[in-house]
Amino acid sequence: MILIAGRQVSPSELVRSWGLNGVQTEVVEKMAASPETFEYPTPELLQFELKMRDHLVRSARALNDSGISFSTFVDSRCNEDYWHRTELGGFRLREGILPSQGIIDIFRNGRLYATECATAMVIILYHATLRSIRTADFERMFADILLYDWRYDQDLDLQTASTHTFLPGDILYFANPDYNPAKPWWQGENVVDLGRGLYYGHGAGIKTAGMLINFLNEERRPGSYQSAYLVQQATRPGFAYLSRFSDRTAGVYGRLADTRIVARVGSQRWRG
Repeated sequence: MILIAGRQVSPSELVRSWGLNGVQTEVVEKMAASPETFEYPTPELLQFELKMRDHLVRSARALNDSGISFSTFVDSRCNEDYWHRTELGGFRLREGILPSQGIIDIFRNGRLYATECATAMVIILYHATLRSIRTADFERMFADILLYDWRYDQDLDLQTASTHTFLPGDILYFANPDYNPAKPWWQGENVVDLGRGLYYGHGAGIKTAGMLINFLNEERRPGSYQSAYLVQQATRPGFAYLSRFSDRTAGVYGRLADTRIVARVGSQRWRG
């Protein structure tokens, strides 16, 4: 169910009023059909979330097409003109390089980069955020980016919670509990929900859930029969917090600094 300022709204009403694209339409349809309540104090907050979810899907597809390679941290690589490779295999932004320049270069020159799947998810989050907020705010908020595993700037306001409602733009996890110890990097796969039953996982590519499970099952220990599976949780950026920095958040958004988006399912509460 979707509530805006306490009033329940239908997907058809939002599609008709806002001219939503395919990804955004799927988001509101799944929200409306969910047992969770997605509650927004203003329509602008939902509009921003839909905009950013669309960018998350676009960024995931763009990274898939960029030429970036999958590797462990031991064999990671980056464009040294923009990033310094750390001893642990992460990438730290070089002095004098703007955060936007460093992130955009990964998508333009992906063949110069190699990393593992968690870092790829954070790269997608930064890229989608850059596309969703004012560039000047992005440069200020993310001035000292370190790309390494699940390390990220607190201004992304990431939250992970249990849910059975998966939406395009969500970051999900396929666990592989019986992975081959010789290949620990396949103990699971972080993915972006692209909508329409497709997911992007770095190293796996764009696949359906069944294809991802089969992909991971091929990396199990010999003799194992315990299948990989999709974990019932989702990781989402703080849409309400980031909306303050959108071009469309001038004026009224500034007065909603303490507003939070809340979605409820049973005892679970999302805070955005």
